[in-house]
Amino acid sequence: MTAPTSITAPTWNLSLAYNGLTDPQINRDIAAIEQGITALAQLDPSNIEHLQQALVKAQAIGVTLHTLSSFANCITSVDASNEPAKALDVKMDGLYSQLQQQFSPIQHALIHGSEEQLAQVLAGNEQTGNLTHFAFAYQRERLKSATSLSVKEEQLLSAMQVNGRNAWSRLYDNLTGSIQVTLTLPDNSQETMGLSQAASILYGSDTLRHEAAWRAINQAMTQHQQSFAAILNALAGDRLTEYAKRSDVAVSKGQAPVHFLDPSLFDSRIEAQTLNTMISVTKNNRALGQRAGKLMAQCYGQTCLKPWQEQAAMPASEAEIAEQYSFEQAITIIKQAFTGIDPEMAEFVDYMVENQLIDAAPAPNKRMGAYCTQFANSRTPLVFMTWGNSMSDVITLAHELGHAFHNWVLKDQPRTLANYPMTLAETASIFAENVVRSALMEQATNKQAKLQMLWEEAQSALALLNNIPVRFEFEQAFYTQRSQGELSPAQLSQLMSDTWADWYGDAMDETNPMFWASKLHFSIGSVSFYNYPYLFGYLFSKGVYAQRAAKGNEFYADYKALLADTGAMTAEDLVQKHLGMDIRQADFWQQSLDLIAQDIEQLAQTLEQ
Repeated sequence: MTAPTSITAPTWNLSLAYNGLTDPQINRDIAAIEQGITALAQLDPSNIEHLQQALVKAQAIGVTLHTLSSFANCITSVDASNEPAKALDVKMDGLYSQLQQQFSPIQHALIHGSEEQLAQVLAGNEQTGNLTHFAFAYQRERLKSATSLSVKEEQLLSAMQVNGRNAWSRLYDNLTGSIQVTLTLPDNSQETMGLSQAASILYGSDTLRHEAAWRAINQAMTQHQQSFAAILNALAGDRLTEYAKRSDVAVSKGQAPVHFLDPSLFDSRIEAQTLNTMISVTKNNRALGQRAGKLMAQCYGQTCLKPWQEQAAMPASEAEIAEQYSFEQAITIIKQAFTGIDPEMAEFVDYMVENQLIDAAPAPNKRMGAYCTQFANSRTPLVFMTWGNSMSDVITLAHELGHAFHNWVLKDQPRTLANYPMTLAETASIFAENVVRSALMEQATNKQAKLQMLWEEAQSALALLNNIPVRFEFEQAFYTQRSQGELSPAQLSQLMSDTWADWYGDAMDETNPMFWASKLHFSIGSVSFYNYPYLFGYLFSKGVYAQRAAKGNEFYADYKALLADTGAMTAEDLVQKHLGMDIRQADFWQQSLDLIAQDIEQLAQTLEQ
């Protein structure tokens, strides 16, 4: 690869949804949403036909709402200072709350009614058609019936989220999208940029700027630590208060109280035994990730890594210049790798590029992170990231395109059966990473090229076997302590440092105490414990990808069939059906860890040569 002279990453074209924020269709759609919500309020939850109508109406309203919300969020992701887009986003949040409130009596009837009544509803009628595609979702919802509050209490919770939980999450996005940081470089020169631009440096190959970027980010986090601590404390406090109220109801019915992990487990569609087994097996193997980190440190001529090095591109030797990758080169790499699975996957990449569905260009007010979303009305996936010309960016792009491909596979499924959990979402994205790394390893013709790919494998091992569990155990400990009162920034930093040291061991001689503030996942209002699904996806996808050689030409069809089932099954049932294994047992997770150990051993041997 030749070093690109400039970043040529694209911005996305959102006109597939609306022609800008002044598009008259936006107001027409908002009016239709409001009319639909009003119509829902007129339906009688004791009437079977009305329940059937409500399911269809609410889904249609939700599609328009989701499309508008995604449109607004796409704009504010690129420019956190865009006030009209932020206003539209808040408007959609309020309408979604109103929809939840008006649907609450319907939801209550469907959850608490008899099985016979539910079957009658799902049989549908001439106007609605068959509604059995709602069955899986409502059988799942009925599992929570013991913890559901009264209709008026559920409506109150929905109403309060707009200016409570979701507002705190918006504050985090607005802060991180507007913060400017100043890097002090080794020659004492200074460079000012947006937070997301500084974060992208940490993934690149510019070793002279890594520490400066990391310290600038941490300085910004420290400067705003009271605000970030308030966000975390408010989100956790809000959730714990809700769980306490739901626990009172459950206990009065002779059921167990709600644990703070229960909502996450439900949303992830895994059992507590599965999570406990996965974390336990990973902890027993944490030396594997630590070894990966120490081997990476060898490439720097060090005995252990620094926090600003763990995400960086592999350092170049003295006689070489670190390779950089333009966005166009990345697309070529990913397409070639995907072609090895099936040409259809490569054609999908073309579809994303040609339709301008990827936004990767750096911008001063761009939010941190990367994600995949979609316009619900057209089932069109979109990818967001900040390009930095590194191999890590290539892998991140592959990761998000893996998500997008997952959405594309499900595009013809009923919407109710295309709603998959994070655990299985991360399986598809990390599978795409595996495909790209494997293809590049096969193409490697010299030691340096092999080292590059083995570095990427080691980096993934450290990130997913050590960093992700740090996040999980930190959040678990935080929620336990938060039930007794708020934690100060100093307490949060100490808790993070202690957890970090426990998992990283001697692979790193400096912790990342402000990680609780800089990692946006902790401050997402809609989801708690936005961490362990990555570990699940990493280990599960390793097992899936390992079947490629044995299945041969049948592999792609089987992989698509697995993805197609992700919206209609629990994780346990999905793995049992497609792999014939029980993810509640340690053997399932250990087999993937053993595969990872082979990659780490190959890196060690290559470094010794």
